[in-house]
Amino acid sequence: MSTALTPPAEAGPPVRHPEAPPPGELLGAHYAHCFGCGGGQPHGLHLAARAGEGVTVTAEFTVTPDHQGAPGLAHGGVLATALDETLGSLNWLLRVIAVTGRLETDFARPVPVGTVLHLEAEVTAVHGRKIYSTATGRIGGPDGPVAVRAEALFIEVKVDHFIDNGRPEEIQAAMADPDQVRRTRAFEVNP
Repeated sequence: MSTALTPPAEAGPPVRHPEAPPPGELLGAHYAHCFGCGGGQPHGLHLAARAGEGVTVTAEFTVTPDHQGAPGLAHGGVLATALDETLGSLNWLLRVIAVTGRLETDFARPVPVGTVLHLEAEVTAVHGRKIYSTATGRIGGPDGPVAVRAEALFIEVKVDHFIDNGRPEEIQAAMADPDQVRRTRAFEVNP
């Protein structure tokens, strides 16, 4: 693990926001066109994350033929995306807008097409705007063999990060959404 992913000694434990979704609740897509969780991406992961206890989430996605790298196996970048998406979902439990600052992924075993990858993630520490977290992806069920793992650092940002850097037509469409929760969640995860 990189020293950039090691919380400093003065980092504190994560605190679940009092208005965070309750354990077991499906978090849903943060943005319909997100490749990781959105339903508007025909070849996306369609990852479904659920709030866990404390500051944890579980998620799963099915590796389809569209996600191949080598014949019959998931592409490593797709697996990293699944981990990143799951880790990003944690920020909804903290009720902060944060982006991926660093993601280190370890690939322990191949993931065949047709596999349902079971993911678990948790925030391990918070220090200022920095949010430290870990995730694992397992084959065959929540207790199956570990296929991938990740350590991540997310950085809390203001919504201006997206407004200043995103394509104006998508930003305007998201900002015009009358559903305040959906509008807030649209600006959640990706750098």
